[in-house]
Amino acid sequence: MNGPAGRLSGRIRVGLPPDEALRLFTPRGERDWVAGWSPRFPVPTTDDGAPGTVFETEAHGATTTWLVLARQPGRHISYARVTPRDRAGTVTVTVHGSGGHSEVEVTYALTALSDAAAGGLQDFADGYPAFLRSWQDAIEAWLSGPGGVRCRA
Repeated sequence: MNGPAGRLSGRIRVGLPPDEALRLFTPRGERDWVAGWSPRFPVPTTDDGAPGTVFETEAHGATTTWLVLARQPGRHISYARVTPRDRAGTVTVTVHGSGGHSEVEVTYALTALSDAAAGGLQDFADGYPAFLRSWQDAIEAWLSGPGGVRCRA
């Protein structure tokens, strides 16, 4: 990632078939394994992954507005995201695999919205491999815990 814009991509493994793995990367699905993730929907929706769905999240003292751009069930979902005065861009999740395991590719394409935000975006880029490892660890912990899929009867 150079300067105020960049593209970051990496993969994690998820011990679920593709349809179930992709659900973990929907607005409501992330609540299962992301501590503090609490999407707010300005318009009620039953299908939080439908293209055109808007939601907001709070993190690090800032509000981010998200828009579902596209979805291919069991395979792919992409979002636009804007955190005012900080960063804007897209997040794309693509699931590869069959059977009971999936490889999930997560791509962020972000632009800093100010010179001040460029440093924070560079820090995010520098820590991206560890960031994705933390996702994989959190998903594995959830899957093996009392609320995880593997523990359901």
